Amino acid sequence: MHAFDEMYEALATTPVDARGYAPGHPVRAHYQAYAQWLAAQDAELMRSRREEAEMIFRRVGITFAVYGAKDEDGAGTERLIPFDLIPRIIPAAEWRMLERGLAQRVTALNRFIHDVYHGQEILKAGVIPAEQVLNNAQYRPVMQGVAVPNQIYSHISGVDIVRAGAADGSGEYYVLEDNLRVPSGVSYMLEDRKMMMRLFPNLFNRHRVAPVAHYPDLLLETLRASSPGGTANPTVVVLTPGMYNSAYFEHAFLAQQMGVELVEGQDLFVKDGFVFMRTTRGPQRVDVIYRRLDDDFLDPKVFRPDSSLGCAGLMDAYRAGHVAICNAVGTGVADDKSIYPYVPKMIEFYLGEKPILNNVPTYMCRDPKDLAYVMAHLKDLVVKEVHGAGGYGMLVGPASTAAEIEDFRRAVLAKPEGYIAQPTLSLSSCPTYVDSGIAPRHIDLRPFVLSGKQVQMVPGGLTRVALKEGSLVVNSSQGGGTKDTWILEV
Repeated sequence: MHAFDEMYEALATTPVDARGYAPGHPVRAHYQAYAQWLAAQDAELMRSRREEAEMIFRRVGITFAVYGAKDEDGAGTERLIPFDLIPRIIPAAEWRMLERGLAQRVTALNRFIHDVYHGQEILKAGVIPAEQVLNNAQYRPVMQGVAVPNQIYSHISGVDIVRAGAADGSGEYYVLEDNLRVPSGVSYMLEDRKMMMRLFPNLFNRHRVAPVAHYPDLLLETLRASSPGGTANPTVVVLTPGMYNSAYFEHAFLAQQMGVELVEGQDLFVKDGFVFMRTTRGPQRVDVIYRRLDDDFLDPKVFRPDSSLGCAGLMDAYRAGHVAICNAVGTGVADDKSIYPYVPKMIEFYLGEKPILNNVPTYMCRDPKDLAYVMAHLKDLVVKEVHGAGGYGMLVGPASTAAEIEDFRRAVLAKPEGYIAQPTLSLSSCPTYVDSGIAPRHIDLRPFVLSGKQVQMVPGGLTRVALKEGSLVVNSSQGGGTKDTWILEV
């Protein structure tokens, strides 16, 4: 059985030809105008557009630093994230459903994080085992009882959505993962759209594509709304670990787009319980910190004493309510993979509603029955470390050797509480330019949900594409690329 294809009503068993045709398979209604345009394009023209996009991205510096990878001189490497010319198109009605489901999910997650650090009602009710939360590596006791503005903890949430289903049926959307700490990728969403409008301006005259360029305005509005009470004109900064961080381009990009300062920990200091930024005109008080580094590095007085990336005394100012940190400290307790299976129950517990977006069925290896099932079906499952990220620390059973499966079996049995397992979904595919022409490649979608005084998001998100044939791993750190995501307004 072939995967659900976003463009064609059935997926060809061989790559479609260089002009975008899939013989014998009709094009889905929302792709028809684009498919007609694509079929009329000269293959050489499209090749030159690909080269132009790569040249511009390289010139602008839109790269991704790869940890652990070295070039021939032993220096760290930076990779260009491949950009694909064929957009992922989603009709308006589907997006409205996704938007409702995302708002519902993120609202429940924020309620959960507040509850965990205050009344812990969901734990008392036995909906989630207390030890799953209180023994979680991302649970921060220092946040217990701390009041945060608007009771919002995850101001910027990146929710990974996949579509699975048979080629001839309706592909169903699932939430694969919640990223609530320092989700990245939104700069690529914005730059992909700018690139498509630059390369193919006539396409946007043919299609009513919902805009995304206002995301920095919504982000700044969200950050300002999280300012401690009584601040008429709050000062917002973006806190970066520095230029060697893999997402540094994004940190600098967003600060520039919002018109705020990009700072490192050494640019900040705490005095009399308030946070200040060093400037050429003297100290300036900071009200909101959009932090792009993990909890452990924020304050050497509270977390890692060897951290030079944060600001000593920051947590004192934060707990006193003199500065807002976005996303809040301790938010990671809700995006751990061992907590993910409970999100549908959170939605029912806090909102009294059924989930609009379903989870992928998940086996928790800490449960003896689930563990026995996983051990018996390793070759058919995807097994993930609960603290893993970026596509690392996981086993894709159908794509693994017998030796790799046995190595993972030993690792899971040694620490079952450290793993979850899921069925191998047949992720939807989308026509993608590869060296041989146009061929189906698997994709996911990361919309960015902003929670301030209200929940809002720009239409769409970052579509990531697994460029290796048959691969289900879309992560940039493992060779994945990106596509522009079009939400049609009609």
